[in-house]
Amino acid sequence: MLLPIPAPVLGEFFGTLTLILLGDGVVAGVLLNRSKAHSAGWIVITAGWAFAVTCGIFVSKALGGLGALNPVGPLADMVLQQMPPVDGLALVAAQMVGAFVGAVLVWLHYLPHWQVTKEQDLKLAVFCTAPAIRSPLSNLLGEFIGTFALVFIASAVGKVTKTGDGLNVVGGLEPPLIGLVVWAIGLSLGGTTGYAINPARDLAPRLAHFLLPIAGKGSSDWSYAWIPVAGPILGGVIGAFAFKLLTAG
Repeated sequence: MLLPIPAPVLGEFFGTLTLILLGDGVVAGVLLNRSKAHSAGWIVITAGWAFAVTCGIFVSKALGGLGALNPVGPLADMVLQQMPPVDGLALVAAQMVGAFVGAVLVWLHYLPHWQVTKEQDLKLAVFCTAPAIRSPLSNLLGEFIGTFALVFIASAVGKVTKTGDGLNVVGGLEPPLIGLVVWAIGLSLGGTTGYAINPARDLAPRLAHFLLPIAGKGSSDWSYAWIPVAGPILGGVIGAFAFKLLTAG
């Protein structure tokens, strides 16, 4: 008999799967040859990711998840002693597995297009981020700032949607509002590193790229992989701490 899966774990798995299926999916549509969305551009990619975030949050919350879709959320809660480590690590694992499965589904969906796309860097870009200018310290700082902004602003959105604070914002608007936050970050800050701002969004699909039999693929660029993990964790935890400090009492 299978052990029952806790609702928060199930929600984060399917929510993050949805995030990557739609997010990596829009990148694939824009970058891979002979796609009808080919060369649609950065605006389409950032919009697609914003909608992916919104859809993922709805799916996660409908199934009993937190709607985090990002290991930074549970990790920040653990650091701030708002979540037991066992629970937090279970959510992180669910997010990572969900992101991996979502990336595999994108590969399957665009299966004929890998063969007709010769550029190895474009194939990798479907799955994970790479900097426009490779400068480790600057790239790390970019991911730190982007994720700090994400967590700080998302915390503000969450506070307003829960309390109203005179703005009369209902809780059901939180997912699209978070999507707009991600869209703003992508447009304003995403041009340097591709705005991973989420370790699961980058690391799990990068692993999928490494393992899958993608036609003509190149390196998975593991030398860069630590930056979209470390930068978001540091920026997200500090962003959560800063918001809690400013709103305490």
